[in-house]
Amino acid sequence: GKTAAFLLPVLHTLLAMQRDAEARDKAAWDAQVAEAQARGEAPPRKPRRKNPLNPRQFKPAVPGALVLCPTRELAQQVARDAIDLVRHCRGLRIANVVGGMPYGQQIAQLQNAALVVATPGRLLDLHRGGQIVLDQVRFLVVDEADRMLDLGFADALAEIHQLTAQRQQTMMFSATFAAPIQQLAMRVMHDDGARVQKVQVATPQQSHANIRQELYWADSPEHRRRLLDYWLRDPSIGQAIVFACTQIECDQLATDLQQAGFAAVALHGALSQALRNRRLRALREGQVQILVATDVAARGIDVPSITHVINYGLPMKAEDYTHRIGRTGRAGRDGLAVTLAEFRDRRRLADIETYTRQHFRPLVVAGLEPTKHFPPVTEPRAPRKPAPRDAGAGRGKGPRGASRPHRDHQGDFSPAARLAGAGSYQKKSAPARPARPAPAAGRGRAGAAARPYAPGRAGR
Repeated sequence: GKTAAFLLPVLHTLLAMQRDAEARDKAAWDAQVAEAQARGEAPPRKPRRKNPLNPRQFKPAVPGALVLCPTRELAQQVARDAIDLVRHCRGLRIANVVGGMPYGQQIAQLQNAALVVATPGRLLDLHRGGQIVLDQVRFLVVDEADRMLDLGFADALAEIHQLTAQRQQTMMFSATFAAPIQQLAMRVMHDDGARVQKVQVATPQQSHANIRQELYWADSPEHRRRLLDYWLRDPSIGQAIVFACTQIECDQLATDLQQAGFAAVALHGALSQALRNRRLRALREGQVQILVATDVAARGIDVPSITHVINYGLPMKAEDYTHRIGRTGRAGRDGLAVTLAEFRDRRRLADIETYTRQHFRPLVVAGLEPTKHFPPVTEPRAPRKPAPRDAGAGRGKGPRGASRPHRDHQGDFSPAARLAGAGSYQKKSAPARPARPAPAAGRGRAGAAARPYAPGRAGR
C-alpha cells in the first residue's frame, strides 16, 4: 500500500526519463552513422558493455531517485517491491545498498541504477568513496522518518539533503508527526519547509481495524511463559511473530521454543546480515513457523501468512506497538495481536492506550487465570471540585472591600499622613546593639597562638 504509493509515480517518471534518454542516444547514434556513410566510411561499432568491477572501466552511479530506509530489512523489502513492479520493464535498474553486505557486490549493482534504495550509513560510505554521485537525484523519499530519528540518523539525513540539493520533490513518511519530526521535516525539505504539504491517511485508532487486539495479565514471568505456550499451540495459528524486548531474551526464548518442538528462530540486530536474510527467507518460504524478534523486525516484514503477533515484551515507545501488530492482517486478511503483560507494564500499556485512543479489555484463559487483582490500565479520573474557602483564609485577598492591615515595620501611608508630609517610607529604627566586651587575656587569637596544638580540642 504505502510502498506502492510512492514507488509507482517515481518509477513512472524514471521510465519516462529512460525513454527520453534512449531516444536521444539513438538520435545521436543515427547521426554518427549518417555522417560515416556520407564520408563513404563503414558505420562505427557500438561500444561493448563495460565490466563494473573493472577499476579501469568503473563509472560512478548517477541515480535519478533515492529511497532512504532506517533498517536493512525495510530497505530490502522496498527494493524487492520495486523490482516486482518493474519486472516487465526493460532496462530500469534498481540497486539495494545496505550495511553488512560486501562492497563489491553493491558497487556492481549500482552501475546504471536509476533507483537506489539504501540505508543512510552505507550510502554515505559509498559516496565518500566515489562510487555514487547524488547531484542528479530528482526524487528523495524518506521512509519511516520517526524510526530514522530513533536510530540517530538526523545528521546523516542533513548531509544527504545537502548532497541532493538539486532534487525536485521530497517525500517523507512517518507514523507520528511529533515536534522532532517537524524539525526534521524543516531540515530536509526545501525552502525550510515553506511549501510542505502534510497528508494524513489514517490515525492510529482508525488503522488495524481488521486486527483483533487482546490483553492477558500474568502474575509472574513463569505465568506469562505458560500463556505464550498456550497461544503458540493454538490450532488456528499459521505463522507468528513473538516480540521480545532485548536481544538476550530473544535468543533465550527462541532456544526454549526450539527445545519445546517449535520451528522457531531469532531475529535481532546483533546477527549478521547474511544470517538475517536467510532467516527471513525461511519465514517467507514457510520453513519457520515462529519468529522471535526485537523491534528491528517491527517494520519492513511483509509476510501475508503471519496470523498472530504476540507481544511477549512491551515496546519502549507506544508507536512501536502499532508497527508490531501491523505485521499481521496483511493483504486484507484478519489478524490477531496478543499482549502478555505484568503489573510492572501498566505504564507502557497506558501510553499505548493514550496513543491509539483505545482501551484494552483484559481476557483470561481457562486454567491460566491470574490470581492477583489488576486494576484498569487507565482509570477514569473524577472531576476535581473546588474546596470551599473561608473569607480571608489562605493567601487570598479576603472579601472585596476589606483593607490589609499595615505591618509594624512599615511607615504610615494614610492620606492624613501624606498631607502632613509623612508620605515617605521610613523604617522604625532598631534598638542599638550593646558593645561586645573585649576578649579576656589568654583567649582569642593571641591566646590561641600561645597555646600548643591540641587535636582533642580542635573539633569542639
